[in-house]
Amino acid sequence: MSDSPLLEICIDSVASAIAAEQGGAARVELCQNLFEGGTTPSFGTVYQALEQVGIKVNAIIRPRGGDFLYSDDEFAIMQRDIVALKELGINGVVIGMLNADGTVDMERTRQLIELARPLEVTFHRAFDVTADPFRSLDELIQLDVDRLLTSGQEPSVLEGVELIAELVRRAGDDIIIMPGAGITPKNLTRIIRETGAREYHVTGSSSVDSKMEFRNDRCFMGKALYPPEFSMKVADAGKISHYVQMLND
Repeated sequence: MSDSPLLEICIDSVASAIAAEQGGAARVELCQNLFEGGTTPSFGTVYQALEQVGIKVNAIIRPRGGDFLYSDDEFAIMQRDIVALKELGINGVVIGMLNADGTVDMERTRQLIELARPLEVTFHRAFDVTADPFRSLDELIQLDVDRLLTSGQEPSVLEGVELIAELVRRAGDDIIIMPGAGITPKNLTRIIRETGAREYHVTGSSSVDSKMEFRNDRCFMGKALYPPEFSMKVADAGKISHYVQMLND
């Protein structure tokens, strides 16, 4: 087995799953609504992704955008989604729940982990808005979480690189620390050098123009920001291959 760091691609479509595999990624985190940081993908999307690719598919379990303080109904939705997606054959789940005081919701996180096993469990960037990163790290290790996705409690990994390096040091072999947010080919080598992490989380996407011939440019389906209706972000196999090559150098 190669000692090279592992690459995970954050995606929101089957096309991106295929591109991630073509580019040499080891795993994808499948979401929808990436603009909101990712929410639970549809069962149809997960099913089709599993049909089309052979790499590992992890699914985020997040019922909505916004904060990570969930109601009883939202928690019930997360439980039901884990059961259903587990039956489809996913590799793992990506979760994150907090208390109002910015601590990890230990009890309900434990329940989700027990429900998900033997699947892999990643704790997502809810960690980045916890009040005490080192306490949170210790709690995730107590919960036997497999992996922590983090930007080092900053907008991007490059800004949070010092904290990430310390998390890697403290975690040892107890939990995988996976930097993610704002990683590019320009900064990846520095991030590898300064963090010593063994897994990295990137998007590696490009804009793909719509095949629509008739276009009504006056009408938008989104709100406020008016996202482009005639192009979409899709993982780029060439970009992903470049990341993989960098990790293998």
